[in-house]
Amino acid sequence: MSTAAAYAVGSSDGRFEKTTIQRRDLLPHDVLIDIRYSGVCHSDIHTARNEWHGTRYPCVPGHEIAGIVAAVGSAVTRHQVGDRVGVGVMVDSCGRCEFCLAGEEQYCANGNTMTYNGAVPEELQAGGHTLGGYSSQVVVTENFVVTIPDKLGLDVAAPLLCAGITLYSPLRHWNAGPGTRVAVVGMGGLGHVGVKLAAAMGAEVTVLSQSLRKQEDGRRFGAQHYYATSERRTFRDLRNHFDLILNTVAADLPINNYMRLLKTDGTLVVLGLPDSDLTVQPFTLSNNRRSLAGSTIGSIAETQEMLNFCAEHGIGAEIETISADRIDEAYDRVVASDVRYRFVIDAATF
Repeated sequence: MSTAAAYAVGSSDGRFEKTTIQRRDLLPHDVLIDIRYSGVCHSDIHTARNEWHGTRYPCVPGHEIAGIVAAVGSAVTRHQVGDRVGVGVMVDSCGRCEFCLAGEEQYCANGNTMTYNGAVPEELQAGGHTLGGYSSQVVVTENFVVTIPDKLGLDVAAPLLCAGITLYSPLRHWNAGPGTRVAVVGMGGLGHVGVKLAAAMGAEVTVLSQSLRKQEDGRRFGAQHYYATSERRTFRDLRNHFDLILNTVAADLPINNYMRLLKTDGTLVVLGLPDSDLTVQPFTLSNNRRSLAGSTIGSIAETQEMLNFCAEHGIGAEIETISADRIDEAYDRVVASDVRYRFVIDAATF
């Protein structure tokens, strides 16, 4: 095994510390990536702080990875040394279930392997669980490595590997485009990318945010309308209005109020993951044949499609670049909604 510099946390209430981790020697289909940037996702915080339970320590988060191919295994055909590449939320899947065979490995029936905190054999990763992108290098099988187009900066592309595909996939699945009205709930790390993507697809885009303080940004990103959900008239004026609502916030929202904003056959998609259960009144669904749905990331093929789309339309995440010694500060600021709109760690500081 080789070694890489990394930042790890040793407990749910611990602070990040610089360390050295092991990476497996290249197998025939492996790609070694010199990481340039690693995005900070709220999922990283949930995992590092064991808020979703089951975190294995030491934990090295990071699943928004952008870098350069440093070496390839003997059987690699998709990538070569010097390529600009990215790694997202998953690094492997069973490859044989109905979903993997259909190119939907994000729904692998046998459970895909997450980029960090995923269980793997000891010979693939010391400690028996994957270690993520808060590190100088990572080794990933070639089928789970995507190409970052030259038109996208590696820094602004990194958050697209999670935030971008998390929004792109439902927008494509529910056919957002010209003639559709799309609402994005929340203007944070996920929501701001969703606004850009939906606008580029040609949809009429509305932001539903707690206040109007980010309205200027929302309109700059492509939203035609911006409403404060703290104002009761918002839910009155927009009733039966939207074809698709993407809820990006991990908060306990009055979900029935939002469901009533859907027109007949409209769908509200849950992307933010609150701790509490969602309670929907049956008549809210049945009266207008509305749907409440969920979505996760997209497949590797769809992730590549998303990156190509972003390059074509000049879409990148709005970022604040930090050094690795500021990860704890960045986590606290994300929780306090004090970032516009995504932190990215400069891997040179690992």
